[in-house]
Amino acid sequence: MSDLKLIALDAEDLNVISAQLQDAVGRIGDIAYDRKGRRLAMVMNRFDWSTAANAASGRTAGNEKASAGEFERRQSGLRFEGVTGVRTKGIDRSKPNDILSLLAISFEQNEAPSGTISLLFADGPQIALDVEYIECELKDLGAVWATRNLPQHPGAAEDES
Repeated sequence: MSDLKLIALDAEDLNVISAQLQDAVGRIGDIAYDRKGRRLAMVMNRFDWSTAANAASGRTAGNEKASAGEFERRQSGLRFEGVTGVRTKGIDRSKPNDILSLLAISFEQNEAPSGTISLLFADGPQIALDVEYIECELKDLGAVWATRNLPQHPGAAEDES
């Protein structure tokens, strides 16, 4: 698969990026806010769901392990422009090696086109970005590696029935 590069300029576009980044993991120390440049950037290891969809078609439900190399993770950069403020919950910047697992990105509009972009992580941490407008870029950075682990979500099996 070729490297992914997506740009979001509205809430619908942001939903596409959110889907691509579901279950991406990254270190707290790999998040940087440039107040003067009004930019927040982070590096994450995203789970490649498109590769997983192809691999999962031949597996049985509930099998979270695959043969070696069946799934992939890719190092990706995520950048938000027009950021006027950042608020965090449950994130300790004094622990830069702690890992966050991204669940979703959402947008709540205030006075158009401004609003708040929320990054929601597993087990409760959150980042809220006050933005003048939506401008977000997701770009694969080239590093790709195989994984046998398919991300699992508590209660997902019950929801599918």
